[in-house]
Amino acid sequence: MASKRNTTFASHYPATGEIFGFFPIFSDDDVTGAVENARSVAAAWQGLDFSGRRKVLLAWSKLLIGRIDECAKLISDETGKPIGDAKLEVTLAIGHLAWAARNAREVLRPQHRTPGLLMANMAARVERSPLGVVGVIGPWNYPIFTPMGSIAYALAAGNTVVFKPSEFTPGVAVWLAETFSSVAPSHHIFSVVTGLGDTGRALCESGVDKLAFTGSTKTAKVVAATCAKTMTPVVLECGGKDPVIIAEDADIKTAADFTLWSAMSNAGQTCIGAERVYVHESVADQFTSTIVELGKKITPGAPGQGNYGPATMPKQLDVIKSHIADAIKKGGKALVGGLDSVKPPFVEPVILINVPEDSIAMQDETFGPVIIINRVKTMDEAVRLSNASRYGLGASVWSKRNGNKIASQLQCGMVAINSTISFAAVASVPFGGVKESGYGRIHGPEGLMEFTYARTVVRARFQLPVSFTSFGRSPFADKVIVGLVKALHGRSIG
Repeated sequence: MASKRNTTFASHYPATGEIFGFFPIFSDDDVTGAVENARSVAAAWQGLDFSGRRKVLLAWSKLLIGRIDECAKLISDETGKPIGDAKLEVTLAIGHLAWAARNAREVLRPQHRTPGLLMANMAARVERSPLGVVGVIGPWNYPIFTPMGSIAYALAAGNTVVFKPSEFTPGVAVWLAETFSSVAPSHHIFSVVTGLGDTGRALCESGVDKLAFTGSTKTAKVVAATCAKTMTPVVLECGGKDPVIIAEDADIKTAADFTLWSAMSNAGQTCIGAERVYVHESVADQFTSTIVELGKKITPGAPGQGNYGPATMPKQLDVIKSHIADAIKKGGKALVGGLDSVKPPFVEPVILINVPEDSIAMQDETFGPVIIINRVKTMDEAVRLSNASRYGLGASVWSKRNGNKIASQLQCGMVAINSTISFAAVASVPFGGVKESGYGRIHGPEGLMEFTYARTVVRARFQLPVSFTSFGRSPFADKVIVGLVKALHGRSIG
């Protein structure tokens, strides 16, 4: 833990507001230095090749497995979430780390491509090369799982990484870097820069070769604009207003149970958590009564005292309260909780029904333990309303027979059928959204390729008797190439 000084900031226990620790504020020069240090060892890290990096990353994975309890305690302290939830987060992060380490070689190996008859004398391949230094700006709600989706995949692909964590959870990040340093072959392969908003801005301007950001859509737009000044490419994983669709043939009991957990776990501070439910009118009463009964049994509290913890970021309480107020003002009805559910630093469960679609509670991300349930007459209506959002991150569909059909119509990056947020735990599939939920992908093969660039290599295996790329090209050569194109591509389509 860093000692207190003039250039530090404090991290707090969210449940009590007490100071957890003090951490340094990295200046612009500090961040630039960290990136330069990362660049100085980038070639050596890349030079280890996939097998060497695999050994290092799997050693890190093994170390983290042995220290899950320690990491979970840190996460719980800084976020306020229950220890059990923190352990789940750590284990999922380790799973992604191990998958990236084991699969990078196969995903990123050179691919040979068919050159076509016209270029039959050529051998063609596409290589994937690491970008160099990747900057990562992480969130506070899942301080190890979410950034690991960029860190592990960037490292496995051969990049070095500079990570700027949220100012609410710097302790987790510092610990993560310390554990990596104990297995790393040299310093600066993975480093952490702590600080406030200016530190993040400095990382955007530092000359990293790509920046991966997770956070609100509002901040993501600022990050993208800042990076655009230096043409630094970005991966943006932003907010969501994730819908849940309940069909007539859904398993209502399980759907209600899982949807409640998706909406309320981590105090609702989950970008892929359920925020709005569209339930078929024929099963709406059953679903609503079931989820209300379950919702009345859960309570917030400090770690060890509640089903979920406090709001990690205090100012989010005002957003949550404004959404509840607007929903009720516009005709929504609270079946569990209401305006008086906001009791800083906690928010008790809130279940609302019949909220108009133009309410800010239906339009904007609430990021709190609030779920809205609206009835629909058909699944077509459910799909239409689900898609009528500026967000497109995740979704859940509950149907025994038509899950795939409904899921294929949703404008979002990820869908869970008869489950909830399960796609986040499957390391082999990509994670990310569309519309204002961001662009780019982490996790899976796509996550590895995200932190590389494609290089095309075409080699002449032998020279043709007729030269096409010479100032000495003859009319005969022109006639030959035109004739070949007509023969190869001039046939009618039928």
